[in-house]
Amino acid sequence: MNTCFPFRVRRGVFVLCCLVAAPGLLSHAAEEFGTVRFDFETGDLQGWRVLEGGFGLLVCDRAEFHNAAQPYTKQGRWFLSTLEQEGYRPNDSHTGMLESPVFELRAPEMTFLAGGGAHPDTYVALCTLDGREQFRAGGDNSEVMARRSWNAPGLVGQKCFLRIVDRNQGGWGHITFDDFSAQGVLDEAATAQRFAAIDLALIQGAIATQLDASRLDSLKAAVGDLAARYGDSYPAGNDYLQEEEALADTLERLRTAPAGEETLRQARELRAAADELRRRALLAHPLLRVHPVLFVTRKQYRPDHHNTATMFQVHEINEASFEGGGALKIIDFARMGQVRTLVEAPEGIVRDPDVHFDGTRIVFSMRKDKNDGYHIYEVNADGSGLRQLTHAQPVSDIDPLYLPDGAIAFSSTREPKYCMCNRHIMANLFRMDADGANVHQIGKSTLFEGHGALTPDGRILYDRWEYVDRNFGDAQGLWTVNPDGTNHAVYWGNNTWSPGAVIDARPIPGTQRAVCVFGSCHDRPWGALAIIDRRLGMDERPPVVHTWPADAINLVGPGDPANPEHYGFDLFTQVNPKYEDPYPLDEAFFLCSRTAGAGELMGLYLLDTFGNEVLVHVEEPGCFDPMPLVPRTRPPAIPCRRTFEDQPGALYVMDVYEGTHMAGVERGTVKYLRVVESPEKRSWTTPPWNGQGQQAPAMNWHDFNNKRILGTVPVEPDGSAHFEVPAGAFVYFQLLDERGMMVQSMRSGTLVQSGELTGCVGCHEDRRKAPPALFAKLPTPLALRREPSALAGWQGPPRFFNYLSEVQSVFDRYCVECHDYGKQAGEKLLLCGDKTLVFNTSYKELWRKGYIKAIGAGPADIQQAFSWGAHASPLVATLLAGHHDIEMAPGDFDRLVTWIDVNGPYYPVYSSAFPDNLAGRSPLDASQLKRLEELTGIPFGQLADCRTNRGPLLSFDRPELSPCLWTLDGPEGPVYREALSLLEAGKQALAKMPRADMPGFQPAQPDVLREQRYVARTAEELRMRDALARGEHAYESPRQP
Repeated sequence: MNTCFPFRVRRGVFVLCCLVAAPGLLSHAAEEFGTVRFDFETGDLQGWRVLEGGFGLLVCDRAEFHNAAQPYTKQGRWFLSTLEQEGYRPNDSHTGMLESPVFELRAPEMTFLAGGGAHPDTYVALCTLDGREQFRAGGDNSEVMARRSWNAPGLVGQKCFLRIVDRNQGGWGHITFDDFSAQGVLDEAATAQRFAAIDLALIQGAIATQLDASRLDSLKAAVGDLAARYGDSYPAGNDYLQEEEALADTLERLRTAPAGEETLRQARELRAAADELRRRALLAHPLLRVHPVLFVTRKQYRPDHHNTATMFQVHEINEASFEGGGALKIIDFARMGQVRTLVEAPEGIVRDPDVHFDGTRIVFSMRKDKNDGYHIYEVNADGSGLRQLTHAQPVSDIDPLYLPDGAIAFSSTREPKYCMCNRHIMANLFRMDADGANVHQIGKSTLFEGHGALTPDGRILYDRWEYVDRNFGDAQGLWTVNPDGTNHAVYWGNNTWSPGAVIDARPIPGTQRAVCVFGSCHDRPWGALAIIDRRLGMDERPPVVHTWPADAINLVGPGDPANPEHYGFDLFTQVNPKYEDPYPLDEAFFLCSRTAGAGELMGLYLLDTFGNEVLVHVEEPGCFDPMPLVPRTRPPAIPCRRTFEDQPGALYVMDVYEGTHMAGVERGTVKYLRVVESPEKRSWTTPPWNGQGQQAPAMNWHDFNNKRILGTVPVEPDGSAHFEVPAGAFVYFQLLDERGMMVQSMRSGTLVQSGELTGCVGCHEDRRKAPPALFAKLPTPLALRREPSALAGWQGPPRFFNYLSEVQSVFDRYCVECHDYGKQAGEKLLLCGDKTLVFNTSYKELWRKGYIKAIGAGPADIQQAFSWGAHASPLVATLLAGHHDIEMAPGDFDRLVTWIDVNGPYYPVYSSAFPDNLAGRSPLDASQLKRLEELTGIPFGQLADCRTNRGPLLSFDRPELSPCLWTLDGPEGPVYREALSLLEAGKQALAKMPRADMPGFQPAQPDVLREQRYVARTAEELRMRDALARGEHAYESPRQP
């Protein structure tokens, strides 16, 4: 019997091919003593067939887990895996379905091994002969293949088969399977009949697929658009349309032809002819037919924790992931696709090119080898005149772009700061003169600013990742800024649940739209492509007018307010194929980099909004960053609105009551505006505390930020405010009522430059609205009739907020007398200040038991006024209602409500005295903690997590009161005494080396060195700004350390 089915078993990828089924095809499956067994110990599929998709090394003999040096929990040597590929490398991108031979079940019990993903689309199923799934089982998001069993008395005597499904490309997007055993008998006749029916259906489906894939309607629409848009510059348009019409006639004939091999052959020929015409017609686009296309070659970046982790900088945590071998090239379709190399880096990487407005120069980033940093270079369009513009070491200068005034902007790690939810180096926006002089910082958000591109009005459109009082995963949206660093403003996607990453955007010429990548937090900087129209909204699905692939639009959307711990920031990992580096040629046609079908190899593609995708060029090790090497319109240069004398800037708010999410706030409620700084993270530790994500070191119960209150300013009766802000400080604002309690809070940051004046309409207003003109006939807001208010700190000069010194002192004065160990009130709530492994007792109690309602690292959505903070916290409600006649001094009450309103922080700084210990805060080292766990039976390490933490279990201030001792063998017992001695050792360690919440804290040596580096880079920044203030030019030395 001639059949078409996927069958290449041991090596490579399964594809549809025609084979002849040999007699005894099912004989590999054991059938001894009435037992049906699929154990794959013959090293093949034992009669199973791949009916959909394709896999790599499906029958695999891998010996050990990928993520641990321990044996696979398989039976025998061979097992089935949808994860493996050549070289035993894991790859979750494989998808498909396979089914077993048919067998008649003779007893209800079945047993097998299954592992891998716990998704609804990765599973093994038991099916009846009609194809209905009766039972399902999957993995537990683990490499362990666990023993599973089914009991199906109702199916005894019926014909059944097994089906394995893998339609997931995200994390744990695979299934492993082995050692199926059931009492029964294989039915070769039923198997042959079933697979024959499937083969006919496959042929019919293959014909339909080939005809649909011809996409002649899409081709016709694209050619018609090019002809209408470019006229005589697209001279062969009519010829292409005539060829398309002939192919359309063939397509209609084949739709009614009988299904068979000959029809399938003709359908394949039609598709090939359509694809060839599509390539000719679309590559005749005037910007491609006449002008070469610039691109870079390199390997795809190795997987890392976040999409920003592509630099693999020297001396940083992931430097070993750097993989060199790249070049800057052009391909010229006017010369039959001739490829020419402009700059080669055999041991390095070339990335992020940008073409000058006159088309004669190219600026790009290059790292010559693994020991180098990324620097900005410029080269002439013909490959001559290579020159290095930046020289700082060890930093990464990436993503350069030409500015309208002749300067160059780029992203850089020159202000060394780290990811708050991990340990990776981050980058901000910088700019410099065309010759590399006067490098200075123009962005200051706390994490990452990248992929800058120019808007038609001369601003920089960039993607920003930062999270103030919100979760880390969906906080990567699009922003704009003037080229001098003034007026940072949201562009799109700052409060969107999914996608988690909105990156690498470029405005589309002649429109008010932009094309960008919709990606995931934990992935490479790829995903789907999307066109957004911010006139339709600032977030979520309505402004998304097109995606590639088309079904990616279904992954865009809001979260569930009732389930804030359900995150959508990695949904786009499942997108296939993967796209990146979009470049709009016009409003309908786009160049990009896209997976080219062979693993992670990236090729250059031409896409359009009509449904066509054409592979333009592919070569090893991969192709990225395509753009035409052609002159383009230079946007207007925006005049500079700042100084360089380190003066404060000024901010104004026209009306705090204007905007969204202020429902229920009556005019006159808001009396003050508080300015809070969210500082950068300058250091990291290895062991984490698990809040919403990894804190390394621990900072707070749930979120990642430390805080510094800069001061409070008045809000006028008309809702206006006008105040000074230190230049370059990353700040956010809170509205306060007459008691100083928070009404509403920003959950993103902003900054002003030296001498800048900027403002907004209101609080969470529609960001597409401009403030009323100051010289319009409307009355001038009251706050703008006076000088800006100065910031004067909060209960003293500005300082990093420290829970122990600011809040615990209040509890010590009013509460600990009752709420302590051994006291009745303490059984309900402990408010003593005893230090624990990570935080202190009262802090853990208040957060864990819900006495405060802070947002933590909350959802992306903007929250309603009064919905969190002191107004919504049970602790404050109890105090305001009168608790045992406590009369708290106004300053002390203010400390409590302010702490809650700034989101309940604990540690003042990220530096650590114990960087190698639990959460970077514990005075007990790993061996001491392990012994304490053995003695007490308490898994302290596993409890370094806000979700599983059991509250205060020990005290380093009063070790003898530690709850972990209460169940041991008594004060005279050896276990008790040894455990107590460990706690005493922790107490002594803290006395010798106070941690960051204590007076006398000194950071460990790694943090000292990082701070020295930060200070050195700051000094260099000040040197450049001083030159700018004096109208001079300062340069980096090529030998600069």
